[in-house]
Amino acid sequence: MKQAIQQKRIYLSPPHMSGKELDYINEAFETNWIAPLGPNVDAFEKELAQKVGVRAAAAVSSGTAAIHLALILLGVEKGDTVFCSTLTFVATANPILYQGAEPVFIDSEPETWNMSPHALERALKEAADAGKLPKAVIVVNLYGQSAKMDELLALCNLYDVPMVEDAAESLGSTYKGKASGTFGYFGIYSFNGNKIITTSGGGMLVSDDEAAIEKARFLATQARDKALHYQHSSLGFNYRMSNILAGVGRAQLQVLEERVAQRRQIFKKYKQDLASNSGIRFIQEQKDTSTNRWLTVISIDEQLAGISLGTLLHALIQNNIEARPVWKPLHLQPLFKHVRFYPHDIGNCVSTDQFENGICLPSGSNLTEHDMDRITSCILSAASL
Repeated sequence: MKQAIQQKRIYLSPPHMSGKELDYINEAFETNWIAPLGPNVDAFEKELAQKVGVRAAAAVSSGTAAIHLALILLGVEKGDTVFCSTLTFVATANPILYQGAEPVFIDSEPETWNMSPHALERALKEAADAGKLPKAVIVVNLYGQSAKMDELLALCNLYDVPMVEDAAESLGSTYKGKASGTFGYFGIYSFNGNKIITTSGGGMLVSDDEAAIEKARFLATQARDKALHYQHSSLGFNYRMSNILAGVGRAQLQVLEERVAQRRQIFKKYKQDLASNSGIRFIQEQKDTSTNRWLTVISIDEQLAGISLGTLLHALIQNNIEARPVWKPLHLQPLFKHVRFYPHDIGNCVSTDQFENGICLPSGSNLTEHDMDRITSCILSAASL
């Protein structure tokens, strides 16, 4: 009996090169700008700042490094609290621990899946009444969808608490005509290999506070004082981006709009092709927003869909299709088992429901129509069994 030929692997969100990256890489080699920093780093910072409409940007080794620097610049230290979205990757919250501070997790709301203004309002009021407001609020734009910035910013401003906007997944998205990542005092982007544009590994810290960004660059280069010898008066970090990777980023940035358009088209096809199953639901785009649709995410109503989340994941895996559950909320992670958590409403934990019913589908901008037909056929076939 002949063994079945396994179909090619379809990945969740693989890198998609433009073809122009080698021009910048070769230039770096020809000029011997191999070490961290260099012309590509300077240019990448300026080009991204101009693209999103901020005054300054610092290219760093990861989005996590960018969050860490933001918290340092905001004076977060041991004994402080930082409020943070619970439905996110652990990298959002780890820098809080780096600083010896205490995270407090805020639930999602059902429309955008992002931080709940209701929960944040309760958390801030209780903190104010106790005389211990957080040093910062980290708001995540999940899977490319902007959070409800008007409501969240109004609350942060009311209590005079700075916002750090984790836009690791939402570069290219807009909220009421303004670029995602530019609403907080600091914004951060990630250029990890799975993001909408990539530098292989890297991130960017952005702000309209040019002095703060200059200080971030100083801290990210081991806080080396201006002296002929190596002198250090502050704790620093090895967080700067290399000139080679920044060259990759410059080429990728040139095709950002194209990548957004491709991912939005992928979402549209998923929605059309899966419309026959009423138990499959999508995150809806909010009024006056445009999401980059970094990942297409669906939630499964098991009774209506005719299939459980676990069964669907198994079917996709068996067909060599990469798919994953949505992020496990941080308040459910063993690392944070003793951390305070504010649900959307008393007795209504939205993020837990999203985790239990949500699945991320392959969304790479280089997906072919054949790939997508294979994915949707697998989903519909599994649900009909």
